[in-house]
Amino acid sequence: MRRALFALPLIALTLPFLGAPLAAKPPAKATRAAAHKNGASPTRPGIAVSPDIAAAVADPARKPENSARDIYRHPGQTLSFFGLKPDMTVVEMLPGGGWYSEILAPYLAANGHYVAAVPPGKSTDSFQALLAADPARYGKVQVVPFTAGQLTDFTPPGTADMVLTFRNIHNLLGPADQPGDGNAPQTFADWYRALKPGGILGIEEHRLPEQMDIAREKTTGYVKRSTVIRLAMAAGFQLAAASDVNANPKDDHDHPKGVWTLPPSYELGDTDKAKYAAIGESDRMTLKFVKPDPNAPSAGETPAPDPAEAPTTAPHLDVQVPTDTPPTPEKPQ
Repeated sequence: MRRALFALPLIALTLPFLGAPLAAKPPAKATRAAAHKNGASPTRPGIAVSPDIAAAVADPARKPENSARDIYRHPGQTLSFFGLKPDMTVVEMLPGGGWYSEILAPYLAANGHYVAAVPPGKSTDSFQALLAADPARYGKVQVVPFTAGQLTDFTPPGTADMVLTFRNIHNLLGPADQPGDGNAPQTFADWYRALKPGGILGIEEHRLPEQMDIAREKTTGYVKRSTVIRLAMAAGFQLAAASDVNANPKDDHDHPKGVWTLPPSYELGDTDKAKYAAIGESDRMTLKFVKPDPNAPSAGETPAPDPAEAPTTAPHLDVQVPTDTPPTPEKPQ
């Protein structure tokens, strides 16, 4: 999550956790102890983790401080839920310190393409320094400048397979003195244009309960699920699935410094630190949208099988397709 102020209905989906995930990299001993103490777990029931994604998450070359947060961020399950494949062209929005870049860049290096959309200036300088520090890992990364509110071509139109954004929608809504949805509509439209028909928009964001004042979206880092769905559908996306893999029922969403009160930011310093450590990282929604494909088979229509492909059994994922849905400084978290 990044905290930024760019100058720039309702749906409630209750999803059961189904099945059991494949094992990912076990956390370090200290991390396991902390997870046990705080009631957190490195994986949650419901999403089968693709073996190649599990291997990328378990890479021992990842920074220990990043791996230690897997118990809260569930990267293997999150990326498997979105449907990530190693031959995709993937755009990550506002990667900040590169927490997900560390997984995505090497995963896509051989057969795919990883594009990082980064604000110009200090953010780009910092991200380029990250890439330069480990050319073997990041040598094929493409960096695209992104300025909120300005039309941006992340890739040539209609060529991206997936756009991912982790805890950034609040950055696009603008500060409290900026009315409406800020620069979010422009950015959602740019994502739609970049994606192929059938392409995926994967969003993880701090979740503001629907009954809370919507004005808190501009000040706390939390955003209502209905807001995200409304913005996506206005741009032309369809909601394909939702998961509670990144939910945290301990989070009451009401903290003096918003989401930044919680770990890893601890904006209050040592004040009540043990209390916030016990809560853990924020409660978050995880939503998967699709750009409609006009050439996709209609409902009830069975596509002709490809004789070159052997039959496979898809993993059972924690998904539910809704039947009724309504038609630049960064601070790392």
